[in-house]
Amino acid sequence: MSRIEGAKKVIEITKLNKWFGPFHVLKDVSLTVRDREIYVVCGPSGSGKSTLIRCINQLEHHQEGDIVVDGVEVEKKGKNQALIRRNIGMVFQSFNLFPHLTVLENCTLTPTLGLQTPRKEAEETAMRHLERVGIADQARKYPLQLSGGQQQRVAIARSLCTKPKIMLFDEPTSALDPEMIKEVLDVMVELAEDGMTMICVTHEMGFARQVADKVVFMDGGEIVESDTPEAFFANPRYDRTQAFLSHIL
Repeated sequence: MSRIEGAKKVIEITKLNKWFGPFHVLKDVSLTVRDREIYVVCGPSGSGKSTLIRCINQLEHHQEGDIVVDGVEVEKKGKNQALIRRNIGMVFQSFNLFPHLTVLENCTLTPTLGLQTPRKEAEETAMRHLERVGIADQARKYPLQLSGGQQQRVAIARSLCTKPKIMLFDEPTSALDPEMIKEVLDVMVELAEDGMTMICVTHEMGFARQVADKVVFMDGGEIVESDTPEAFFANPRYDRTQAFLSHIL
């Protein structure tokens, strides 16, 4: 039995629909992610990838369908978003760090104010995660004193400080220079190897080949294809998938 077979379902999405005004951005999207499973979501710009994971974290509210996170149903009007977000960490394309706070302060803000964690404990946890992503020596610096790759690693450490069960990544390397991409991907690979449940929106297909359990291709607001990395890259079944891969591989 693989590490995924028989594992608990931690995200269940059923016939999810989302509109921005008249624009139907997500169309009957269904997806099941199990504990410790790694999903990579790819597809052309505007295909609904980011909106999908933003709905999971309730940064966007869906109009139809169901989302269940760790056994709790996501309410369509966002009434239980604090409960849902307690189990989810999210890393964005832009780093979203507070420029007036140090790296350490960025990492301890939510635990101390939102989760009522004692400051000493929050700082110890933050330093542990900063060490994990390789930048503990930058803890007293401010974000703008760091490179883009370092800032994104701070963003990952900050998310880990809330002790999430699930990590969502929204194109975390797309704003980085090529030489900085590897240092962020290395941290993501380590998280995957440590058993973190992850959904990653990314075009980094080397990462998908290395760690993904499933690769999902979206186009026009729909999941066109979902398969293992081996099958997805060796034998894509649909023309749209084949055309996409021909441009990025």
